[in-house]
Amino acid sequence: MNNFQKSLSRYGIYLEELRRKLVFLTRVFAVSFVIGFFATSPIIKFVIQNFSIEKVVIVTTSPFQLIDFAMSVGFFFASVITLPIFIYYLYSFLKPGLLPKERRVFLTSLPLSLVLFIFGFLYGGGMLYYGIKLIAKVNNEIGVANYWDINTFVSQIVLTSSLLGILFTFPLVLTFLIRLGFFDINFLKSKRRHTFVGIFVIVSLLPPTDGVSLILMALPLILLFELTVIFNRKIIKVVT
Repeated sequence: MNNFQKSLSRYGIYLEELRRKLVFLTRVFAVSFVIGFFATSPIIKFVIQNFSIEKVVIVTTSPFQLIDFAMSVGFFFASVITLPIFIYYLYSFLKPGLLPKERRVFLTSLPLSLVLFIFGFLYGGGMLYYGIKLIAKVNNEIGVANYWDINTFVSQIVLTSSLLGILFTFPLVLTFLIRLGFFDINFLKSKRRHTFVGIFVIVSLLPPTDGVSLILMALPLILLFELTVIFNRKIIKVVT
């Protein structure tokens, strides 16, 4: 067997392993999609019961709307279930090229990112509930009836909460980039004002859009940024 055949055989093993992992991810995604699809009914009941607001009626605008919504829920649920497995496979692929320090940072970041995401998701849901109640109250006071579309209502709650959860994980991304040497803590401190402006701009794109909700959603992100600066500054002092 010549060198070309040996190389082809070696790459063939990698390609077969890649194929098996892709097939497994596809199966997990499909099964999770089906579970999420059929879990839509209890999810809707849970959201409506826990986000019940006085003088607000949740309605459907077409006979097929709940099916479309169930498809969205299934896709979202499947993505949430499949993403951690994909990250694990990605880490397994990158592991041979990572230094021990980089491996520790990566493995430590995973559970912390999950905790921050859940906290951000719940915090975003709470802020959105506050904003929805305020909007409903204003509508009632000016004589506008609140008939809200079920798809838009639930989708905005889940989407806004998920996006805020993702934003809550950015301190880990910044810490990881600092540890890898892409920039230092002084650069991060010099961009503090730009970061604050960016936080307010991003949060302003999320519903609700009232000023109080904007401040309440931006403040924890600003606090997380400052904690990231303090944490990495102390780590650098310890190391040096």
